[in-house]
Amino acid sequence: MPAPRSTLRRSLAAVTALPLLAVALTACGYGSEAKQDDTRANAAVGGKKLSTDTVKIGYFPNLTHATALVGIQEGIIAKELGSTTVKPSTFNAGPSEIEALNAGSIDIGFIGPSPAINGFTKSKGKSLRIIGGSASGGVKLVVNPKKIKTLDDLKGKKIATPQLGNTQDVAFLNWISEKGWKVDANSGKGDVSVVRTDNKVTPDAYRSGSIDGAWVPEPTASKLVAQGAKELLDESTLWPDNKFVITNIIVSQKFLAEHKDVVEAVLRGTVATNAWINANPDKAKASANTALKELSGKELPAEILDPAWKSVQFIDDPLAATLDAEAKHAVKAGLLEQPDLTGIYDLKPLNAILKAAGKPEVADAGLGVK
Repeated sequence: MPAPRSTLRRSLAAVTALPLLAVALTACGYGSEAKQDDTRANAAVGGKKLSTDTVKIGYFPNLTHATALVGIQEGIIAKELGSTTVKPSTFNAGPSEIEALNAGSIDIGFIGPSPAINGFTKSKGKSLRIIGGSASGGVKLVVNPKKIKTLDDLKGKKIATPQLGNTQDVAFLNWISEKGWKVDANSGKGDVSVVRTDNKVTPDAYRSGSIDGAWVPEPTASKLVAQGAKELLDESTLWPDNKFVITNIIVSQKFLAEHKDVVEAVLRGTVATNAWINANPDKAKASANTALKELSGKELPAEILDPAWKSVQFIDDPLAATLDAEAKHAVKAGLLEQPDLTGIYDLKPLNAILKAAGKPEVADAGLGVK
């Protein structure tokens, strides 16, 4: 569907097109149904009856989605939902999660800013709302120290990003532009070679020497460091207050309209989860790693888990101004026509919860639903 005053250029549209989804989708449909035992994934015994029996929640098996990992693993979200059952599903790519939301296969999702922007604009502002924040930071530029010693040394080198037009790709293209260097956004060719490489294979690409570094989220960055790469830049240092959105919480507008009480309960659960994570960082880190092992079959070793965990902040604020800035960066790179993001946020339920808890309310940067 074309977007109002905001049609994605062909290159970025290719990123979100259905052929790509065929790679990301699994035998379970739009996402893999997460393996959780009944006491964590299902309803709290004897809980209050809400307006639906089940809420379907999507997220990535990734540390930047630890609010979902821990909230479900520890039963914190289920506790707020009473007798309503959580049905979790996991995804490996933003486009597939957006497709699942549009199809009704999930109701609420944890997702990065770029797919949220794409999903909103491609649906003419009718598919989703961002209803809360989850995580900030967790993105680093790591390089081969034998080839690159300073930021200026990146010129002429091959640097990986996860995907054309994804959040890290746009951030790196913007950083290159601010350095005064030129790169064709579509091909990745120019003063720096931007090599789009799936995070799963980036460590092998680094090991083989086919890339000289990568601008990537955790834990991929720490995996590369464990292989001998050096951290050259933490993206958070480029943003005001060292914060920028890496994961938001979205909901389908249909589900929000029909089941506001359930949405509010999930938000109470995410706020409680973030508070628990920040009060118990070691326990939360272990809980997230346990969830990752259950979902992927393997846990992260300490040399990767510890530095990766430290670089992510778990917060309720969706950092709306940074999402708006990221959209502008995509426009500047030529990957997105000027979008109309008015109405992408509905933070009223979250702010009511925060106010009741005596916490400061959060802003929507003028992009809230009217």
